[in-house]
Amino acid sequence: MCDEDSFKESGSEEGNAFNRRQFTRLAASGTFIAMMPSLATANAKTLSESEVTIKTPDGEADAYFVHPTEGKHPAILVWPDILGLRPAFRAMGKRLAEAGYAVLVINPYYRTAKAPVVPEGASFRDESIRARVRPMADQLNAQTHVTDARAFVSFIDQQPAVETQRKIGTIGYCMGGPIVMRTAAAIPERIGAVGSFHGGGLATDKEDSPHLLIPTMKAGFLIAIAQNDHEKDTNVKDILIDSFKQAKLPAEVEVYEGAMHGWCVLDSPAYDHDQAEKAWQRMLALFEKSL
Repeated sequence: MCDEDSFKESGSEEGNAFNRRQFTRLAASGTFIAMMPSLATANAKTLSESEVTIKTPDGEADAYFVHPTEGKHPAILVWPDILGLRPAFRAMGKRLAEAGYAVLVINPYYRTAKAPVVPEGASFRDESIRARVRPMADQLNAQTHVTDARAFVSFIDQQPAVETQRKIGTIGYCMGGPIVMRTAAAIPERIGAVGSFHGGGLATDKEDSPHLLIPTMKAGFLIAIAQNDHEKDTNVKDILIDSFKQAKLPAEVEVYEGAMHGWCVLDSPAYDHDQAEKAWQRMLALFEKSL
């Protein structure tokens, strides 16, 4: 799960890409979606977007599905950070679809509420927001990660826009980090590329630590680590590198210098444009190679 201290320390009122007041104003107005870097070039795809409902063993999950209008495409399953499915993640999903992927962005809290579960402009630094999402996050565990992953992959493979002969990619932010690891282990025959961005709890001393599942995986990996997360536990990087090496899996594990927890998500106070773009391009390179 995510480290609350990392969120609290991910930046001050000044010195970030957005300070708290700017961040709230832009998010509340929807302006940050327009600011999302785009692939609006001659190669960008015309898209089809829809809100979908997916049956799982625990109920019905709401999600955002976006893909190029024409043809079949490799699929990407996106697990949001602790604030859940919201406009910022819809924009990120749309950008991925513009690059030629069929993208499913899920609401991890569907057992409790439909998305969004927080208002636009919400920050995990806000005590009332933490009180809202922490109980929902605490309901999730290794078992729910796996049952959800299987349900979502099954849904993906039934979609006409998905090229099922190609493997699926999955990416996770914050608490989504361990979920993508467990997804890759639960469905190794389908998951070909995995990206974790400022993921928490990837390698712990618990029996259900995600890194212990690496020998069962068959994917290529991008593990993008925030500098302040690395400083809290410098062993995680080496544990992951060693685990991937022993399993003979291709993996890029890197600490992003100066990037704080949350740096990849546009509506985060820690958003760092340059480092976020670096991570995005490395992710696209992984997909191109592995899917």
